[in-house]
Amino acid sequence: MIDVMERDAQAASVPATYSVERAQPSRWLGLSAILAATLMNLLDSTVSNVAAPSIRADLGGSLATLQWIAAGYTLALAVGLLTGGRLGDMFGRRRMLLIGVSGFIAASIGCGLAMSPEMLVAARVLQGAFGAMMIPQSFGLIRDLFGTEVGKAFAMFGPCIGLATILGPVVAGLLIDANWFGTGWRMIFLINISLGLYALLVGRYALPACEPSARGQKLDAVGACLAAAGMLLLVYPLVQGRELGWPTWTFGLLAAAVPVMAGFGWYQLSRSRGGKTPLIVLSVFKKRSYMSGVLFVVIFFGACVGFSLAVGMFLQLGLHYSPLQASVAMVWWAVGAFLGTAFGSTQMNRLGRHILHIGLSMMALGLAGLYVVFAVIGVELNGWSLVLPLLVFGMGMGMIFAPLFDIILSGVGNHEIGSASGVLESFQQLGASLGVAVLGTVFFTGLNVESGSPAFLEGAMRVTLLAIGLTVVAFGCGFLLPKWGRGYGA
Repeated sequence: MIDVMERDAQAASVPATYSVERAQPSRWLGLSAILAATLMNLLDSTVSNVAAPSIRADLGGSLATLQWIAAGYTLALAVGLLTGGRLGDMFGRRRMLLIGVSGFIAASIGCGLAMSPEMLVAARVLQGAFGAMMIPQSFGLIRDLFGTEVGKAFAMFGPCIGLATILGPVVAGLLIDANWFGTGWRMIFLINISLGLYALLVGRYALPACEPSARGQKLDAVGACLAAAGMLLLVYPLVQGRELGWPTWTFGLLAAAVPVMAGFGWYQLSRSRGGKTPLIVLSVFKKRSYMSGVLFVVIFFGACVGFSLAVGMFLQLGLHYSPLQASVAMVWWAVGAFLGTAFGSTQMNRLGRHILHIGLSMMALGLAGLYVVFAVIGVELNGWSLVLPLLVFGMGMGMIFAPLFDIILSGVGNHEIGSASGVLESFQQLGASLGVAVLGTVFFTGLNVESGSPAFLEGAMRVTLLAIGLTVVAFGCGFLLPKWGRGYGA
């Protein structure tokens, strides 16, 4: 779902030197390789919500481990996205995509063979890092392949991603329940081998090897390390604090994140003044609409991803659903998002920023309906009880995907668009990590392995109320965003 929304923003960030006028003969074959690589990232960003309880039952570990299986991937993705697009400019998009796919395959094998929670989390971090090499290259390569016919590619690419979003959790549940060759949950990672090998073999043949636009320039490694340290200082204590009883050092780490991120900003400014290429263009942060957009993205994706994890945990740990039963119960969320994305794509020219508020209102309505289901039916609820509230919530969420980046970036100059969109994508993943950390902590507070269904129900109700609150905050932030996107106006 998230990848659908990123399409326009990432395409806009492709340097002009990569654009070609005529479509390549092997364009559709090349598109299939890009799609295979994209599907790997899309699947691995969602499967942990279905597979986490099965993983913990097999490998052990704490409840915080369930959060790290998701947060480790998104955190590494957030850090890597700051440099992933730059690496493509420096060394070539096809080369970096193939390197990213190769590393993703290796990391997926590491996930599938993990013998401890620590090994799995480490492999998930590697997956996120290599995923950050793949994602920024995809849409630039599509433009290289299709030239002026790029609209045809996106017309096929979007529905494929949307369909994968719906089927992804269900396929994950099927693979776990099928237990092929005794692999259980491990197959959801090992299946990446076939997708990755296809992307490698076909991509090597069909993807164009364009001249890098920034050959010879140096990567801002110091800036990347400072950004990584700041994000880790922010997320780590939020995930581990509850389990450790919130010792003093966890608050110290949270406080330390502020000067580290400030140091990152100062270093980027000094690098820019010294004539060197910074990791990000700081001028975009002077724009109120962009800063409001960053806050909106962090809150919106934090609420969506964190709430998704909590619902998946509640169904499996609290109500003892199987992975397949949980994924089928939650599929209505994805169906709603698919329908909402279609509506948002067709109506954003007419409604502009208003569509964000319509979507957020529907999200709040769906969450309120879900809270009523929890309060009235309690632990006796079944999958059918969740259909209507999850469908409404998903439709509202989907309406926001298509226009969001376009609206936020409308106030950004053309010379800033590449950096601004890359930073926005990074904050999107950081928001997902923070959502897993904060909403996961709220959900697991007071719970342990022996907790019964009523205790998990209380946790789900707490998270639902928090998600409603975050939706209201995002609603307020929406008024500070530009009224129209880059491609349309009043």
